[in-house]
Amino acid sequence: MWFIFALASAVFAALTSILAKIGIEGVNSNLATALRTLVVVLMAWMMVFITHGQTGIHDISRKSWLFLILSGLATGASWLCYYKALQIGSATRVVAVDKFSLVITMVMAFAFLHEVFTIKSIVGCILIAAGTLLVVL
Repeated sequence: MWFIFALASAVFAALTSILAKIGIEGVNSNLATALRTLVVVLMAWMMVFITHGQTGIHDISRKSWLFLILSGLATGASWLCYYKALQIGSATRVVAVDKFSLVITMVMAFAFLHEVFTIKSIVGCILIAAGTLLVVL
């Protein structure tokens, strides 16, 4: 089931990039990011209430709060940079570099979460890095 959601995420991420590239024309990139974020916030809270997830808010630990807040700050910084890059660069190149985050995530997961690298994941990392470089050049 995780694969279905991951694939749907990839499709929606692709749509996000194309729709944003069209919509950002003539709009300040920070304003565009704020508008997008507002829609995401409203949609997320709507899903929380539809699924009755709000009942668990009191059970969130201090550590979880801290890391969720830091993750939110990282997301905000990523989106601001992404929209600025999308405004001034081609969608194909911007998305290719943005997806290089997979390689960075794998290295950080190895370093901080002690996840194991396999030969398959190392080869995948190298191919993604090479593909990113190929698209950008």
